[in-house]
Amino acid sequence: MGCTVVLLFLCAVAPGFAQSAPAPAVQQPGQGAQVHTGTSSGLSGETRLDNLLADHQFAMIAAQLGKLPPAEAQFYRGILANRSNDLKQSIALLEPLLNQVTASGDVPHEKLLREALAQDYLREGDWSKAAAAYAALETKLGAKLTPDEQEQIEMPLKLLPLAAGNPPMTVEPCDPFSMQASQDPLGLTDIPVFVDADPKSWMLDPTAPFNLIDRSTAREVGLKISDQYATIRTLTGKPIQVHMAVIPRFTIGGRLTLRNMTVFVYDDADYFFPHAQYQVEGVLGYPALAALGSLTVNEDSTIDVEPSKELPSDGRDQQPKAGAPFYLDGDQIVVALGSGPAAAPGPPQGPAASGDAAADDQRMFAVDAGGQQTYLTSRYFDEHAAQFNNQKLGQFTVPGQSLGPQPAYTALTVPLAVGGNTIQLHYVPVLIEPLGSAAIDDVYGVLGVDALGQLRSYTFDYRTMRFTAQSE
Repeated sequence: MGCTVVLLFLCAVAPGFAQSAPAPAVQQPGQGAQVHTGTSSGLSGETRLDNLLADHQFAMIAAQLGKLPPAEAQFYRGILANRSNDLKQSIALLEPLLNQVTASGDVPHEKLLREALAQDYLREGDWSKAAAAYAALETKLGAKLTPDEQEQIEMPLKLLPLAAGNPPMTVEPCDPFSMQASQDPLGLTDIPVFVDADPKSWMLDPTAPFNLIDRSTAREVGLKISDQYATIRTLTGKPIQVHMAVIPRFTIGGRLTLRNMTVFVYDDADYFFPHAQYQVEGVLGYPALAALGSLTVNEDSTIDVEPSKELPSDGRDQQPKAGAPFYLDGDQIVVALGSGPAAAPGPPQGPAASGDAAADDQRMFAVDAGGQQTYLTSRYFDEHAAQFNNQKLGQFTVPGQSLGPQPAYTALTVPLAVGGNTIQLHYVPVLIEPLGSAAIDDVYGVLGVDALGQLRSYTFDYRTMRFTAQSE
């Protein structure tokens, strides 16, 4: 979500299991690369897998599953299914292990399992099960959660009980369509929607776990707002009261209709930006975006939608899929990109080899389509330090962080392999030191709307969990 706008649902907080690696000494340009978490020798097999999981190295874990005992393999397959948004598979694998893992006293694995199941139920729209799962996580493990983990679960823990009795959202099928988006005063993407029959413009935020609406809009269209409310901090960074409502009919782009869409209601003033005189009327988060199936954002601000549908399961869909795999890891969208040629000024490079990058060549980047600023982390710098030997060191203020300006260089051109295609990003800040936040330090960079805006088009396909992009 938009780290540089407000602290929307912990975009700068670590995924529930991930732990920050010890901060390495500051490296001078040209001194070599940092060892990847979980790839060093001398670790037990389980510790190695857990470190790879915290490091988002899902392909490397998948390659080792055949060597594990059956119960252990089932656990990691369930977690990987959660990250790949295969919700039914994740639930089928993890639910039978819950009592066994709980009884074992293995707190780190119990935490991972309970978090994954709670996320599965939430993404499925099973409000009652999700509310119970988050409550159980808090009751059984609350004292053992880190402050970051407590903060991560605050919204679902407090908001889901308001919606526990709500009917599931349903989607009315429609053919592919296009719609005209717009850039709001915050520099983010707004799309046309109808709340019942009332036309509005809502912010697009793929990492938001809930759909949100301001109180004025909810009252204007006659929604029944719950008397009950929850007080949360993680939406705006200060305590606010949030109520709940159900929209009987909600239409995206005049074509795709959602029925019984649960929304959480905030006071107008809590999501108003005085410097831009901009009121956020609503936020389209994961529940609505997943229903869109595949959405392609083009440089002319049109969005092409291929609504969600069941893909063939009889072997007809076994051919390699275009693009790079992306994952839902906690509150991050993490995409596996190839490292590409060395970053340097110059003309665009040719396309990379077709297919995914090899597991040991994948670099994990967070994609924040609701955030304004792109930057690369110290992990990227450690692998490319020599490129900055003759460059003057500057400073960069990291969005959503309470830290002051951080030392950083500027990468003039950054080539990244997206499946069989190479894209070029330009003038990207590069941090030289870890920040102490696993959500940032464990990825190679955060790609915001300023980077996505340099592309001809980019696609999130929730049906295949693939990210594709076209550069110049």
